[in-house]
Amino acid sequence: MAQKRTAWATAALMGITLGVAAVPAGAAPARTAQATTACPTGWGSQAETRSAATTESVTNVRTGRHACFDRMVVDVPGAGSGDLGYSVQYVSRVYQDGSGDPIAVGGGAVLEVRVTAPAYDPDTGKPTYPVRAGQRLKGVDLTGYRTFRDGRFVGSFEGDTQLGLGVRARLPFRVSVTDGRIVVDVAHNWTGAR
Repeated sequence: MAQKRTAWATAALMGITLGVAAVPAGAAPARTAQATTACPTGWGSQAETRSAATTESVTNVRTGRHACFDRMVVDVPGAGSGDLGYSVQYVSRVYQDGSGDPIAVGGGAVLEVRVTAPAYDPDTGKPTYPVRAGQRLKGVDLTGYRTFRDGRFVGSFEGDTQLGLGVRARLPFRVSVTDGRIVVDVAHNWTGAR
């Protein structure tokens, strides 16, 4: 009986030793599919809108690169989050309000971003975001972005400001509002993988 226990103990010890020896020292544990799917998912590509309006003016548009998405921020200082409205949607082409002129925006797909705030002072008509229709967004360099390809100022007409955002392909996006800004995030892909 003691010989049987010794044989079992030896076999168990050999198995444990072989299992430990199979993993090299300092090796990282194997990654699972869940570990590579670290980005938020569940965003869509359908139009997003919010009804609200402000007389505060757009003063800046800026962008940023993040691990899971590219971000555009439209600054409207002085506007409360409840005062900012928007419409963000994929379009085949962007047409300027008022004139109806098409504005060329590069990329595999185009998001039209409308903010219910003027890009001019409503009292004086003086531009607060001085960029001409069709020009690239002032101060925005999209070199090295995974999703964004082009950003154009479309115009500001009757209290609304239009922007064209060219992206690599029709990808999921989300829109959020905080005091003084509207944020548009466009995911790098549909799966949520980094």
